[in-house]
Amino acid sequence: MARIKRKSAVLEAASKRFAGLKAIDDPNLGPNLTEEIFAAKITSLSNRLDAYNTLLTRVDEEQNELEKAEAETAELSRRFLAAAEAQHGPDSNEYEMLGGTRTSDRKKPTKKPGGSSGTGSSGTGGPSGTGPSS
Repeated sequence: MARIKRKSAVLEAASKRFAGLKAIDDPNLGPNLTEEIFAAKITSLSNRLDAYNTLLTRVDEEQNELEKAEAETAELSRRFLAAAEAQHGPDSNEYEMLGGTRTSDRKKPTKKPGGSSGTGSSGTGGPSGTGPSS
């Protein structure tokens, strides 16, 4: 999923304010508040924002490549385990050495005592009328 590119409300407001400043005939607001200084600052911010968003795009590309490499490695790993199982058997030491669980090491399922016939007490109050009333 692509990262959301950043916008700057400050840049938008400054651009609008600069457009208004240019409409004034003689904007003499002091020695440190000139059109050139303001334009340079707006341009600098715009360039930095563009550079930041470009970096986000590069990070997205790198993440995609990393995920692709992970998927390829996972598939190869799965194939190695399957090949060891086919070659040496699912209960072999070689299969276990590659990370598989030997058949003889798997826990055997246990049966619950008493069996389950489905007629046990469910606490819903059946036809006997001993449960909660509605």
